[in-house]
Parts: sequence; C-alpha cells; structure tokens
Amino acid sequence: MNQRIMRHVQVGGLVVGSVIGLTGADTGTLPAPPVAKKVPHITEVNGHKMADDYFWLREKPNPEVRAYLERENAYTDAVMKPTEEFQKKLYGEMLGRIKETDVEVPYREGDYFYYTRTEAGKQYPIRCRRKGGMDAAEEVVLDVNEMAKGLAFMTVSEYAVSPDGNLLAYSYDNTGFRQFTLAVKDLRTGKTLVDHAERVGSVVWANDNKTIFYTQEDGVSKRQYRLYRHAVGTAGEDALVYEEKDERFEVDAVKSRSEAYIFLISGSHTTSEARYIPADRPLAEFRVMEPRKQDVQYYPEHNGEFFYIRVNDTGRNFRLVKAPVGDASSKNWKEVVAHDPNVMLNHVEMFKNFYVLVEREHGLPQLHVTDLRSGGSHRISFPEPAYASRPYVNRVYDTAEFRYGYESPITPASVFAYDMERGTSTLLKQKEVPGGYDRTKYVVEQIYAPAGDGVKIPISVVHRKDAKLDGKEALYLYGYGSYGVSIDSGFNPNHFSLVDRGVTVAVAHIRGGGEMGKAWHDAGRMMNKKTTFTDFISCAEYLVGHGYGSKDRLVIEGRSAGGLLMGAVLNMRPDLFKAAVVGVPFVDVMNTMLDESLPLTVGEFEEWGNPKQKAAFDYMVTYSPYDNVEAKNYPDMLVKTSFNDSQVMYWEPAKYVAKMRASRTDHNTLILKTNLSPAGHGGASGRYDRLHEAAFDYAYILREMGIEE
Repeated sequence: MNQRIMRHVQVGGLVVGSVIGLTGADTGTLPAPPVAKKVPHITEVNGHKMADDYFWLREKPNPEVRAYLERENAYTDAVMKPTEEFQKKLYGEMLGRIKETDVEVPYREGDYFYYTRTEAGKQYPIRCRRKGGMDAAEEVVLDVNEMAKGLAFMTVSEYAVSPDGNLLAYSYDNTGFRQFTLAVKDLRTGKTLVDHAERVGSVVWANDNKTIFYTQEDGVSKRQYRLYRHAVGTAGEDALVYEEKDERFEVDAVKSRSEAYIFLISGSHTTSEARYIPADRPLAEFRVMEPRKQDVQYYPEHNGEFFYIRVNDTGRNFRLVKAPVGDASSKNWKEVVAHDPNVMLNHVEMFKNFYVLVEREHGLPQLHVTDLRSGGSHRISFPEPAYASRPYVNRVYDTAEFRYGYESPITPASVFAYDMERGTSTLLKQKEVPGGYDRTKYVVEQIYAPAGDGVKIPISVVHRKDAKLDGKEALYLYGYGSYGVSIDSGFNPNHFSLVDRGVTVAVAHIRGGGEMGKAWHDAGRMMNKKTTFTDFISCAEYLVGHGYGSKDRLVIEGRSAGGLLMGAVLNMRPDLFKAAVVGVPFVDVMNTMLDESLPLTVGEFEEWGNPKQKAAFDYMVTYSPYDNVEAKNYPDMLVKTSFNDSQVMYWEPAKYVAKMRASRTDHNTLILKTNLSPAGHGGASGRYDRLHEAAFDYAYILREMGIEE
C-alpha cells in the first residue's frame, strides 16, 4: 500500500539525513535567506477560512517555483559551505565501513540459486543466479548499473521469475515518482521482449509460464486499483480482470508459497477482502473468500487442503484460522491460534509441514515456529534487548529450513538458517564491517519513558560503553509514529560517525506506530493523533532528565509522516530541541487532506480523518504543522525534499519553510534542500549518492551538537 512511509533502511530509525545550522554571529557572513512572494489564497471549509499565501508554490510547471527552490538551495549551500571538508571526512568514514564488493546470501527458487552482488565503484546491485548450486557458472539476470546508464535515478521494484525459470518479469522507475514500468526479459537469450505496461504495482506469474497478472495504479491518485491479465510476448491491450471502485481501497496480487493459488487482496487502512484462483487456471474467475466487512482485515495463505487466514475479527491483534479450500467463508473458519491482546500477529509464513508466525511482543519482533504434524510450537530466541528481525527470502515450500534476518544497533545484518525440525539456528552470513569495527565498545539499551497518561513508551538507545551519561553530552532522537509501522533498531554503519564522537543515538517507539500492536497504532491515529507528538516530547524529556544528553545538544529527526511529527513537536515545544532534521515532511496536513485529487488522500482518511467532516477538521487543524506556525522562536532546522517526490509533494516543505521564514522571531538558521534531479521520497537511488546525502546530514547534525571534526 502506498503511504507516507520512508524506507527506514535497516536501522529502523536513523534514515540517514540531518542537517547543520548556523546560529547567532555565524549568520552575519551569510547572504540573506530567500523570501517567497505572497499571493493571497483562501480556502473555505466548515465555515472556516484558511489563508494560504504560498499556495502558488504548488504550480510545478511554473518557472518561478523552480527558481525559488534554486535560491533556497543556493542559500543552503552557503550555510553548509564551512562543512565541506567535514562532509568529505564523514563520507570517507562511512564508505570505509562498507564492503563495496560483496555477495548477499543466495536463495533457492526452482532449479536455481539467486543472489545479489555489488562491485566497488558501481552504484547499483547486480542480480545473478546459478543453476543447481553455487559452483555452477554465473548468469547475470539483471544488472541495474546497465539499466541506469545515463540516468540520475534508477530503482527496481518487482522481480519475478517464471516457474520454469526462463522469463523474468520486473518493474523499474527512473524518475523517483514511484511509477513503475513493467518489462519482461527472456533469460535464455538475454533479450527484452515486447511486453510493456505503465504504473505497475504487484506482478505474479501463473503456473503456465506465459500468463502474468499485474496491478496498475491510477495515473492521478496513484492508487493501485486494477488487476490485468497479460499474455507474455504480446504488446496488445491486456484483459482487465478486476477494478476496485472504492477509493479507500488498493489492490495487491500475491502467490502462495505452495504455488497453488493466486490471491488478489483489496485493502484499505482498516478493511480487506481476498479473492483467489488456482494458479494453474489463469482464465478462471476470481472468487471472493469472505465479503468485506468494515474494520475487519483478513489475509490468506495456503497449505494442502486448507487456507490459513490471519484475521482481526475477534481482536485488533489478529488471530489465525483455517478453512477448507472448497469453501473458505467465515462460517467454516476454525481457530488455530487465538487472539492475544499482548501479542500482535503481523504475518504468517506457511510451509508444507510448518508455519512461522511473525509476531510482536513488548515492542520487539518475534518468530514463532509450529510443526503442523506434531503441533509442537516454540519461538526463536534472540540475545539482545533491542533488535530487528524478519523473514529472509524463503521460496521453497517443502522444506524444514526457515531463513531469517537478525541485526541490532551493534550487530551487523545477519542471515540465519533455522532448522524447524531440530530448533537450531546456523549463521549463514554476517555483513562485514571493514575498518576495525568492534561491537564490544558499545551498549544497547531498551528503556521506557512515562507518557503524560502514565503509559510506558519504549526507547531504543545505543552509546559507547565509556559514555558518561552525565546530561552534558550530545543526543540524537529519531521518531516516526504513524500507519502502525514499527521502527525496529537495526544496524546502520553510518551511526558510528555519531556514536564514536560521543553521541547517544535513540529511537522513540511512540504511539501511532505498531511496535506494541494495533492498539498502539489506534492510540496515535485519527482523533488520537496528538498522542504521537506528546509521546515524543515525553521521550525527549526523559532522555535529557536521565542524563543521556543535554537539550542544548539535542538534535531530532523524522521523515515523511515522521516529518509531520517534527513539525508538530517544534510548534509545541521549540524550547526543548537544539535543532531538527525535517525530511520530506507531511506538514501541510489540511490542504493535502482536503484535496482528493492528490495521491494517497482518500485512502488516508482512515489514518488522519476527513477534514471535510467538521469534527475531524476541528481536531486536525489544531496540530497541522503548517497551520500552526507562529511568531515565536524556533530551533535551527534543516528541511529536505525531492522535486519529484510522489508521496509528499515538494510544495509541502517549500510552503512550510516560506511561512516559517515569514513568521518566526528568532535568528536561528532555517535551510531547505531540494533534490531537483530525478530523486524520490527516499532521496537518491545510487548507494554512493546516498552516502553523500548522509555525510551532508551528519555534518549538519554534528555541528549543531558542537562537534566539528
């Protein structure tokens, strides 16, 4: 589903990006910051007149808009110029912690072992395979570097090999707008076929090796709303199989690991409905499993004579039921795992003789293995107080091996093979961190801050073992808290450019996220949204109050919906923070949610509310960052966006900065950096380009903390 969600790279939080501002006397040598012109614009809703002097910045084709953004970039460059050597140093550090030529753990699919590798000096991965075993000759399946030649941006989304291994269906985006083009490659000849479709989402092969099902998004709303059936090798019009009429819903096609069924899931933020066909009958009509019912979500998997269904009909955290494939409607559901208010059931990995429940408890991910033959059940144990774990690539249905990933703030990304028969884990690979990395120098903690209502908010923390924690040191705090997304604490080698300089790095697992289950999400969405912001403030106060850092050296960061978090807490408690990195921020909440022609808006009425309804309007307008900018002092701020962002349009941060400049009463530094090249919601696509962005951000963060080398 499309959402205002960042890819929280490995780390579960610190999505590399931060800024450095100059304050006080430093600003005397700088050019004057840009001033956007004011053009009065009034929107009237619910009897309320909303004045917006910067509405004109939405006019993307208007050359004045680009010229304004270029002036902002020039000002940012001037502010950041003293850090250029520091940026180079940080880039070198970060690059030095990456094994540039490397190979990911291979996975088996059909007759082949597939893997991804990287080569030093190349921006993008190379996807390869070997037939029968890793000692066979390598076949390059897709070299993204070749695809990216002459382009500033390239990303591959779908990557689906036909069951016989002969054809590859994949999708790519070369603009950053997250609109993907479908292509098909014959892996026997290396030639790209005539097949083509635009704005493609999910891609699934039928078992005949010649039929592809794909979903397509609406060109304006970016909602995945149609399912098409395509015959490989043809360039004509594809058959429309299904169209989702409800604008709150998007569609997604998936294939069971058993390869027996293809599912079409229609889902909103609160409700879902599944259809299915046998994968060897691509012309069959999709059959509804259970008609949609508001606020009930269910997601099927297949095993033998049954569908196993994860459903939240008896509780928000989901239970597991099963039903015969002949009639899987709710009247035939038999409970397998009961709902547990303390354990969130996020996903089910189904194998022939086993299933693995992907759960969350006490704010942490868990993997729970059950033997279908004996009924025996157990969890995989994890050794650290804060970590990230998730299933790895598991394409084999009839197997006793389950592969999973594990990492923590100090444990590099690792892949394990778990023997579901014996209950033992074997490490297949842990990412190498060059440069003498020593995990024993650091400490990971999971602590809890009391919110205003007494609820304990988890915070993951990493710092040097020899840190004084005397309340005088530098502190970095990241937050998100929306869509029920869990920000787990994984390994980011870039972090150590902060931590090795004495910075405590923390992630606040605030309500609105999913760390503690669906109730945690519910407590920070819709008419409870402000809880997300007050939780973050409580976490910052707790960390400062318990010696983890000084508020005079506290830099905060959030991106996308986390940028909304930043805007809200900066309005509420600007005195609490030294500086903020506000990335691709959803800050113009009212204007965006009133405009149903924009991507995401209608579907997200169930996350934020519909401001055309008075009660929702009256609540949302009290926290919308853009609407609550006031004539008062704010901290230093770096605001970042991409001109081609499709999730949060560039004009939201641009308008926010323009209004902030005209309103704030301080002399602190406010800078806006817009990536005007092809780039997306997550910034640049190439790995070296992303490192340069990270070095820029970290230079900003560290200088704000008073650390300049």
